[in-house]
Amino acid sequence: MVLALALAFWAAAWALNARVAAFGRTRAGRIFVPVLFGITLLVLWEGLVRGLGVSAVILPTPSAIAAKFAASTGLLWADFVQTVLKGALSGFVIGTAAAFATAILADRVPFLREGLLPVGNFVAALPIVGMAPILVMWFGFGWQSKAAVVVAMVFFPMLINVVAGLAASDRMQRDLMATWGASYWQALWKLRLPAAMPFVFNGLKIAASLALIGAIVAEYFGSPVVGMGFRISTAVGVLNIELVWAEIAVAALAGSAFYGLIALAEKAVTFWHPSQRN
Repeated sequence: MVLALALAFWAAAWALNARVAAFGRTRAGRIFVPVLFGITLLVLWEGLVRGLGVSAVILPTPSAIAAKFAASTGLLWADFVQTVLKGALSGFVIGTAAAFATAILADRVPFLREGLLPVGNFVAALPIVGMAPILVMWFGFGWQSKAAVVVAMVFFPMLINVVAGLAASDRMQRDLMATWGASYWQALWKLRLPAAMPFVFNGLKIAASLALIGAIVAEYFGSPVVGMGFRISTAVGVLNIELVWAEIAVAALAGSAFYGLIALAEKAVTFWHPSQRN
């Protein structure tokens, strides 16, 4: 009976969403369709967990998670500041800025580019659970070690994207700049960096996703008594699953907001690119 009701609700929500989406890609439709889809999933989650009698230890209801969220806002805010603002954001800024500067240098020095990119592919393949304990031992249990883990995670993906972007301009365009007597830095500023912007923002979006993951996972290997990774590991130990899901919700909201800000900046900077045209 519960499954039949769930299927009926899903079919009705699907039909409504399809009808709304059929009106075209208006601004209201782009907002309402994902919101309606998300609400549908939450209602199904709540109904199935309650109807099937699933234990809260296995999967709590969205209403129980929301209640825990509301009751723990102070704790969640402290964890957010420690993990996101101190660890993830500082590591993101340092790592992406260093990668951008290194990419400019590698573009200027060919042998550095040929040597760094293979190393970058190798380091990017290293598992975070292998790097995090070492960096925590080097930099201590504070947010600095989490930022170091984030720097290690975002540096090479950003570097590879920026190097690829700097090579994206057309050969004829570069020859034309040389014909006009443009210096390396003039050609870089007027031609190659604008052409590289889609690659740069692609690297920033990848780094934004990796930064939050790296900061949270690093806290499993040593942290002061605050932080999202620390809270998740300790809450699981005492079966406080609602708090675990509340922390996951904070991480999801923070990651989505971070990604959305980068996407808005990309739209403003690369308005000329075909991917940004209506």
